[in-house]
Parts: sequence; structure tokens; C-alpha cells
Amino acid sequence: MKKLLLLDSDPGLLDAAFCLAVRTYSGGIAQLLLDHGADPGSCGPDELMPLREAVDSGSPALVEVLLHHRIRGRYPRSELLRMLDLARHWHDTGVETELRRRTGSRGTVGRTRVEDDEFYSVDELTLGEVTVRDGYAAILTRLEELLGIRSSFEELRNRALAHCDQDHAAWGAVTIQLSSRCDQETWTAAAALRAHPDPAHRLFGAEVLRLTHLFDGSDEDAFAGPALGVFTEWATEEADLAVLTEVLVALGEHADPRADAALMLYAGHPDPRVRGAVARGLGTWSELPAFSDDVREALLVLMTDRDTAVRRDACLTVGQAKDRDPVLADAMAALLDDAERQVQVAAVHGLALHRDERCVEASRRLGPPRPGTFPEEHYLDAAWRYAWRNGV
Repeated sequence: MKKLLLLDSDPGLLDAAFCLAVRTYSGGIAQLLLDHGADPGSCGPDELMPLREAVDSGSPALVEVLLHHRIRGRYPRSELLRMLDLARHWHDTGVETELRRRTGSRGTVGRTRVEDDEFYSVDELTLGEVTVRDGYAAILTRLEELLGIRSSFEELRNRALAHCDQDHAAWGAVTIQLSSRCDQETWTAAAALRAHPDPAHRLFGAEVLRLTHLFDGSDEDAFAGPALGVFTEWATEEADLAVLTEVLVALGEHADPRADAALMLYAGHPDPRVRGAVARGLGTWSELPAFSDDVREALLVLMTDRDTAVRRDACLTVGQAKDRDPVLADAMAALLDDAERQVQVAAVHGLALHRDERCVEASRRLGPPRPGTFPEEHYLDAAWRYAWRNGV
């Protein structure tokens, strides 16, 4: 679908495809079409499924496209309240229990993990002829937000932890909503989870704290100092790898030498997830024209890491930074011959940003972007723009 959208972005076709995607319960595809300019307001009432069907489906992505701001006005508050009750019923009753009640079946419930949109997944459950997704907690959370209903931190936390998976739509909906509050009450509750014996609770608390600082758009940036203090200390004591990775990602969002110092302690960690967080975070938010000597040396080592994703991420960090040391450019050029294409693409991108002509020939050897999770079209576009500007 992404490849097709690059080839043809006719507005009328996009709008028709959006209506079709919604009618066929393809929420992820509908969201992708929205991102490429489809107008949901062009769909007539008879071309969209009722909001109730979308909520019943359990797909947060499908509900979200029907709640797009261009069509949200079609639903009176009374209908949104009924949908809130429906989502809460599914959530409180339990998906399997409600499926059995509706079908009257005692058979085995099939369960499959599926992508619901570009960022989050859900479980898809099938019993008899009925298939639903278990995204009701995310739907409930989203409807509460639209209706101005503020659930407690504890209730929202429990919704997320019922899945214990950062990739689940419920976890994403809850952490985003809590962090968008940007208030001291939420901050204190999330920070208290740092001492919880369960790693899932600590992971949840760390993500809410990280996103609270990230989403704080106020001039005061009141959570920057507290976040840096919390995460710098937390990194020295966290034993769980998933939580430690989240803490290091948070440190990478601070333009502060203390954050870089804390990150470099883990540059040689045995787990590639941890090294990847270091590679993405070192010096990335700094406005300084050059890396410190220690940061530069750490990144040069990470660019030769045995793990593909770590090499790629270190190369992207170097390429997007302001440091134009020729040693860094040569290190990226060395990755043009890497065994993995995604590392080669990252090297082409970085060299283009460094205005290094070696990106042009390397980009031509790679050929056109390939569709996939790694956004090749974005990274290779930098080399095309360099060649166009310089007539090569």
C-alpha cells in the first residue's frame, strides 16, 4: 500500500479508497490513507460503517479513523457516551466472556497477534463466525479523552498493565493520555513506580515520565530538570533490560552532558537493545557544533557493532548531528560496503547531510527505495537532493 501511494496520490482515488478501507474494517489502511491526504469528510453517511460497529470490532485504529476531526461532528455527545458504555462493557466483561455470550459457543477461542495500525498491535480473537480485536481498553481511553472524562492514574495504569506489552494499543493509548496531562499529580504517581518490584510497573512509570517531558510544550519546560535527575539515577540501579532500555531512551532526549555521560556507561553492554538506545541517544539533542571526544569515540565504536540495528542507528546519529569531523564522514563511508542494506542506506543519508559526494554513487548502486519498515525513501531522498543541488 505504501508503494502504491508513492506511485499514485490522486485525491479522488484516495478518498474512495478510504471509504472502502473503513467499510472492510481495515483501520490501519484507512489511517495510512489519511496520512497521505485522504479526506474522510468526502464519505457519505451510507459509505461509512456506524461507529457502533467500529467499537464492537475492538479495533482502536478503526474507531480512530471514524473519530477523525472532519467527521467527528456527525456524532452527538449522547452517541459518544453510548459508545463509551459499549467499550467499557467489552473491557469490564472480558473479550472471551463476551464472545461466548454473543455466540453461545463453548468452543476454543482462536487468538492471533495482528497489527492494528502502523505503531501498535492487538490480539484478534475468533469464536465460530465472530472475530474481534482486544483493543477495547484503548478505545475506552480515547473516548474518555474526547468526552473530557478524567480517569484516575491507577485505573489507566491497570488498563495498560492488563496487557504488559509496550506494543499493545492499550499501553500506547494510556501512556500517551497520561503524559499529555503534564501535571505534577501524574508525574508523582509515575515516579513512585520506580521502586515497584514488578518490572512491568517500572517500565510503565518510566515511559509515562519520558513522554511527559517529551510532550511538554510549555516555555517553562518544567519537567526537564526532574526528568534528567530521575533517569540519571535510575540508569545506575535498573536491572531489567526492558526498563533499562526505556530509561536510556529517555536520557537520549536530553541535551545535557550528564545524559551523555550516563549513556556512555552502557555503550559496551552485552544486550543490543541497550547498545541501540545508546547509539540513538548520544549527543542527538545537543545544539553544540561538535561531539565531545568521548561521545565521538563511543559512536565510532558503535558504528562497527556486531548488531545491524546498532550500526544503523549509530550511523544515523552521526549523520544527523552537526559535527563535521572528517573522521566521522570516513566512518560512514566505510559502511557503504556493509553487508546489510539498511546500514548502507543510513550511510548514504548521513554522507548526504554532511555534503559528502560519496553519497551520490552509493545511492545509485542501491537503486530505488524498497518498501518496508525502514523508511528508505526518506533517507535516500537526501542523496537525491544533494545530487540535484550540485548537478551531479
